[in-house]
Amino acid sequence: MTTIAIAGFGKIAKDQHLPALSDNQDLELIAIASRNATLDGVENHEDLASLLSALPELDAVALCTPPQVRYSQAVAAIEAGKHVLLEKPPGVSLSEVEDLVRRAEQKGVTLYATWHAREAAGVEKAREWLSTRRVTRVDIQWREDVRQWHPGQQWVWEPGGLGVFDPGINALSIATHILPEAFFLREATLEVPENCQSPIGATLEFTDVHDTPIHADFDWRQTGPQTWQITVDTDDGTLVLDSGGSQLSINGERVVDGEDIEYAGLYRRFAELIREGRSDVDVAPFRHVADAFLLGRRQSVEAFVE
Repeated sequence: MTTIAIAGFGKIAKDQHLPALSDNQDLELIAIASRNATLDGVENHEDLASLLSALPELDAVALCTPPQVRYSQAVAAIEAGKHVLLEKPPGVSLSEVEDLVRRAEQKGVTLYATWHAREAAGVEKAREWLSTRRVTRVDIQWREDVRQWHPGQQWVWEPGGLGVFDPGINALSIATHILPEAFFLREATLEVPENCQSPIGATLEFTDVHDTPIHADFDWRQTGPQTWQITVDTDDGTLVLDSGGSQLSINGERVVDGEDIEYAGLYRRFAELIREGRSDVDVAPFRHVADAFLLGRRQSVEAFVE
């Protein structure tokens, strides 16, 4: 049994990581590090440094803290010889993540940059279906209410918090996984509230080697039902991934209507990587976000008040 600790015990850790670990037969949660929360039945520490010092026998750490502090925590865990799971996004810059890869290789530990949306029930079947078809058009609509998913979390609006790309990167993680050709950003518009430093909305235009139009619309101001949909037109009909990838329709017929299995899949993968002595760090979704900040035209919008 591999022992694991969670650093950062906020909403995502409580809602997703904890249930997934409770059902995993290969990983045993023995501690958490959090300034603001505790968990019965495990050791509780105020920070990762004290946790690592108190538990030298610990095997792995899942980092669920905001991305702005994740690099230093990952370095500390890797240097202590621990396997590391990174919540998405894996950091605040590509150079940080590249350095973590180097350090993990040197220490001989597993580093896993997770993309939970890729584990949604319909994603792998969508990838298989598209692999033998020519894509002619892609439309991505990813709209949700930041008040529901990040209540009071100011870090999402600060540099490195990514703003609307925090959920938008989930769509990009699916698109980079299922589309048979690599694609590239051509232009973007980022809507940035007057009182924030990260965007609340974004429109992105991509293409690939075949000049396929790939459009993405991300918005964090949606109310009511949330929209997480990717539509792919091909030379053999249309594929639609809905509900974040848990529902798949092909040519109007529902093929997959799955339950929420994303984080269970992540922890199964993490345990597998540890057993095999390998790492998995795919930065393709993160690179598209970096390109958007580099190439995007910034448009000021009215101040956001939660």
